[in-house]
Amino acid sequence: MKYYLIAGEASGDLHGANLMRALREKDTDAQFRFWGGDMMASVGGTPVRHIRDLAIMGFVEVVAHLSTVLGNISFCKRDIETWHPDAVIGIDYPGFNLKIETWAHERGFKTVHYISPNLWAWKKGRIKGMRKSLDLLCYILPFEERFFAENDMPQALYVGHPLLDAVKDQLFEPAFNGERPVIALLPGSRRQELKKSLPLMVQLARRHPEYRFIVAGMSLISKEFYDELIEKHSSNLEVVYDQTYPLLASAYAAVVCSGTATLETALFNVPQVVCYRANPISIAIARLIVGKRIKYISLVNLIADKPVVTELIQDDFNHARLEQEFQLITTNDANRIRMFTQYAQMRTLIAGSGASARTAQAIIDLITHKS
Repeated sequence: MKYYLIAGEASGDLHGANLMRALREKDTDAQFRFWGGDMMASVGGTPVRHIRDLAIMGFVEVVAHLSTVLGNISFCKRDIETWHPDAVIGIDYPGFNLKIETWAHERGFKTVHYISPNLWAWKKGRIKGMRKSLDLLCYILPFEERFFAENDMPQALYVGHPLLDAVKDQLFEPAFNGERPVIALLPGSRRQELKKSLPLMVQLARRHPEYRFIVAGMSLISKEFYDELIEKHSSNLEVVYDQTYPLLASAYAAVVCSGTATLETALFNVPQVVCYRANPISIAIARLIVGKRIKYISLVNLIADKPVVTELIQDDFNHARLEQEFQLITTNDANRIRMFTQYAQMRTLIAGSGASARTAQAIIDLITHKS
């Protein structure tokens, strides 16, 4: 069968690659055409667009790149119509994928959205359109089950969190250990995130020569971009590319830009402080829309429904607060033990590994009309 997959970010590339492998295990004749990154390309198939050209976030940023976004939507529609797949599968990236899925459903294509948008937090009104345009919605957070039951979404299926697939049964040797404890810096996967988070992380590294600070770099962003941000602040910290998991396996503690990386860090049992700073206008709009519906921004705290890790957001992400929280995750043994314990409790709330396989089987059943 023919599967058209669309991922627009690094995390989607990871989950898309695992889903493609699971589909191929169950459908040996599987053909893939996809928007994604190097991990999806390593599985095989025909790449259409690379995630390096797609990762745009924030209200202000999307408006600034509106012509590019609209052009990609038009191209995607033509490409799907020409290739005529058995299923169109959007992987997260809802601003783009939900538009494509609505269009595809109207033209008779089977539509799947893997990793539901956070409707419980904001844009709940999307659910009405999703109910009409999606044949299958696969969600990954356990507390979403109640939300979809209450909002009459019968095609919603809980598959568990795909990050458990990514780390399951893989031995990531501590590749960066030495005389000094390793501190992992995960500043994000988008240029606008890096500009706002990496300078403060660099200054932290300058204050603590007793640790070895290593940045988890992304090869889809140029080495020159990292070098410019780091050298501007006169630091000798290291950058390693596309080795986030071996780095986390080596880490004593971590400073993490909010996102999928917060859960990855927890799954590697690394104490962390979560940081996030975005365009002030985008943040103000988000707070206005979300209101008091959500208390946290990190996946760790959202799943646990309590403050397992400290979140430094916007103005709280400053030198003084970062230093304070860094001391707590590196020198305060009681705090580190508390975090380890709560990581373990959080992990029990997530379904076991196998999200990719469950999603793949549900997609195949949808195409072949099996219940």
